[in-house]
Amino acid sequence: MKIEDFKIQWFPGHMTKAKRMMESQVKLVDVVVEMLDARIPRSSTNPLLLSVIGNKPKVIALNKTDMADSTCTEEWIAKLKNSGFPVCKIDCSTGKGVKALIAAVQLAAKPVIDKWVKKGLRSRNVRVMIVGVPNVGKSTLINRLVGRNKVIAADRPGVTRGQQWVTIAKGLELLDTPGVLWPKFEDPEVGFCLACTGAVKEDVYDRQDAVELLTERLRDRYPQALAQHFKIEFAPQEGIDSILAKIAVARGCIKAGGLLDLDKVFQLVLREFRSGKMGKFTLDEP
Repeated sequence: MKIEDFKIQWFPGHMTKAKRMMESQVKLVDVVVEMLDARIPRSSTNPLLLSVIGNKPKVIALNKTDMADSTCTEEWIAKLKNSGFPVCKIDCSTGKGVKALIAAVQLAAKPVIDKWVKKGLRSRNVRVMIVGVPNVGKSTLINRLVGRNKVIAADRPGVTRGQQWVTIAKGLELLDTPGVLWPKFEDPEVGFCLACTGAVKEDVYDRQDAVELLTERLRDRYPQALAQHFKIEFAPQEGIDSILAKIAVARGCIKAGGLLDLDKVFQLVLREFRSGKMGKFTLDEP
């Protein structure tokens, strides 16, 4: 299938509710951290965020760099820095880059603190908010910043509940927000990328379509890694049905009577892509 035909069942009401919640919460904070998925920096960016945060300082945290193509990641960092915002490369699962992120937030907050001093106001803790699409690693980052599991984290969208303030460093308080700003899914490429990384629930798109497009993307961009991971061989322009059939045989996804269990193949391809087991891939080209 073509990427233009990939559909997400988008519900505008969900986005409206999330936007209102974010607008009310952003009034409480001084600095905003936008978390992006390093595999899909463009698709995990919400164009509405800037209009919501206004002139508040923003820091970009590029997460899941351990799962992304390192060359593409460096190109994306250069591109994002050109937008005028500081960018930190982090890996929440190991904590790599988290200290640098705190330092970047403190630096971004300096003009805010200077303004307080200039007005003769009593200094208080700088308040920070982390925003991002579901499953980008917000709760895992907060757990790292706080140093203990105060926030529930799970590898599926929509697990964060309620809202709470936590101290993350001297002079810094963080508001965990379950409200997310969803991109509009009118762009099928955005919908596809968010589906592949698990940012949207599987009941709003066709899993087979997502896996076929993902396999085609990996066949074209990362053929050696795809073949090596599943221990299969395929020609440069081999059909996707044929490649998925080879994966089924290699992984023993066979039903009674020798029929291929393609639904099981769709599940394992998505699962192993999302977990990083398949390799380091970037879907969004800089």
